[in-house]
Amino acid sequence: MENHKLCFFFFLLLVSMLFLCSTLFSYSAAFRFFSSSAWTWSHPFHITAVHNNIQRRSVLKLTTGVESAATFNPTRVSRISWQPRVFSYKKFLTDEECEHLINLAKVGSLEKSMVVNDETGEGEASDVRTSSGMFLDTAHDEVVASIERRIAAWTFLPTENGEQMQILHYEHGQKYEPHADFFVDDFNVRAGGNRVATVLMYLSNVDKGGETIFPASEAKDFQPKDDTWSDCAKTGYGVKAKKGDALLFYNLHINLTADHMSLHGSCPVEKGEKWSATKWIHEKPYKDGRGSECIDEDEDCALWAKEGECEKNPIYMMGTKDDPGACSKSCNACSA
Repeated sequence: MENHKLCFFFFLLLVSMLFLCSTLFSYSAAFRFFSSSAWTWSHPFHITAVHNNIQRRSVLKLTTGVESAATFNPTRVSRISWQPRVFSYKKFLTDEECEHLINLAKVGSLEKSMVVNDETGEGEASDVRTSSGMFLDTAHDEVVASIERRIAAWTFLPTENGEQMQILHYEHGQKYEPHADFFVDDFNVRAGGNRVATVLMYLSNVDKGGETIFPASEAKDFQPKDDTWSDCAKTGYGVKAKKGDALLFYNLHINLTADHMSLHGSCPVEKGEKWSATKWIHEKPYKDGRGSECIDEDEDCALWAKEGECEKNPIYMMGTKDDPGACSKSCNACSA
């Protein structure tokens, strides 16, 4: 009897070891798969992985049926600061994409950049910001649309939450003094809530100056700087403009209150010129000042309205006096 018990014990031990080995192998294989994969996200919630030239769907997928895909490579992303939350993405844009955006701006109409008046919410000229710029529609062409999808993949914020991309040109001596991208007025937040995040893309190298600085960053005192940095860049954590690279920083805390440490600026260009592209992304779909337009913010609004959600969930579906609902059109809740 004792021999039978002993054999049974060793049998269970063998089975347990085999199970443990197979589990460890699975985790190891999964790690190798995910770490060697380039991620693809079919906007807004459809994630796949490309591994050894074979496209596979990941366990993180949320499918909306949209076929267009945007590639996101997490191995090129690094954290710069936690306070504020700032991340860099090496070679976010190709050289060809950078040149394309610059050429669009050159043939377009560059105008003096404006700043937002905190009291009125209106744009106005100021010596604080001396660059020139222009805006590009989200679907201006396929190159712009592709970049928009890539931004959405990186930030996990849908394209409809973003303002139009702004192309900026800084000549010698031009700058943008430290400022915050979030709004403090009531006027601008009506168009889609406050600005949650900013994506800043560098379209050119700068011979000297033109760095992006974060004066309040926790990392500013731990960044060594030599003579290649401008004096301005030495006043905060600095990021040199490198063609194709991009920054993502958050203007709000995770509870959607303003993050005053997100203060940032563009140092004066001392030698050469600087081209960049900025994308501001809001809490909700951005209406671009079209607050009176009757729209649905979700493609399933009509179905939800048919199922009685307008009556069951009126605040979300139809909104309030100051905050339009997600399905105002389908719920017939638009003001005349």
